Amino acid sequence: MQSPTIVPQETVEETKGRLVVGYTSIMESPPLLRVRELSVGFGGHDVVRSISFHINAGETLGLVGESGSGKSVASLAVLQLLSDKTRVVGKIEFDGVDLLGLSEDAMRRRRGREIAMIFQEPMTALNPVMPIGAQIAEAVRAHHSGMTKAAVRARVLSAMETVGLEEVERRAKDYPHQFSGGQRQRILIAMAIVNRPRLLIADEPTTALDVTVQAQILSLLNDLRREHQLAMLFISHDLAVVAQMADRVAVMQRGGIVEQDVTGRLFRAPAHEYTRRLLASVPTMTTDRSRPLASMV
Repeated sequence: MQSPTIVPQETVEETKGRLVVGYTSIMESPPLLRVRELSVGFGGHDVVRSISFHINAGETLGLVGESGSGKSVASLAVLQLLSDKTRVVGKIEFDGVDLLGLSEDAMRRRRGREIAMIFQEPMTALNPVMPIGAQIAEAVRAHHSGMTKAAVRARVLSAMETVGLEEVERRAKDYPHQFSGGQRQRILIAMAIVNRPRLLIADEPTTALDVTVQAQILSLLNDLRREHQLAMLFISHDLAVVAQMADRVAVMQRGGIVEQDVTGRLFRAPAHEYTRRLLASVPTMTTDRSRPLASMV
């Protein structure tokens, strides 16, 4: 299918007292993911407040903000991985279907197959007492129960090779602790792409990795997006990484989205004061270390 043709146009609207710079697209097809007025609450407190965004096929949206701004909670709401006691209202439409209206069984069929997620910390996301090949195979069998053992193994090894792991037949038998941090992150990516999803949610995928390994993982994600026409929700507090990865950026503060725009324009001319302070807080080679970083509050 031909990728949508996107023509960005600036839009500005006033939403509950906040100036929100938005984005209007002229597309041949509707967005793959559209989130409308999503709110998520725990007890009597909303941690995500009436946010709206969309992601087109083959596009990466960067979701940025400081820790505690609600980025990860919003992504977990998309996959419906929050507890039953969580209040989730609004619409989360994937390929035209409102995910919040689906049963758990129907959602489980989509989760991991059509929408997959790379979690923040590979050592807690991987089972420490199960070989990594078996863990990736579990992800395959969950959605392809009729696949033969040989076909499952072939798909597992192919996914491992795709993410740059070496000696895959031997290493599929190894356990998570036998891999480096960067290799474990590649294993999580292999698990996420093994069922060839259409949307990939990457939640701080380079946290705790050194700069060299981080660059390798980001390059891998970009390659996978191009080769497989993946749409991606890329969550990070690192603005330099988001500038490298995202076509558009949505900025979150205290549970709300305060600004959205195409990446280059947002970085060149941020419209919201919080975005300007966020950009000003990024250290550079000329940063005066005797002065505190710009306040986020």
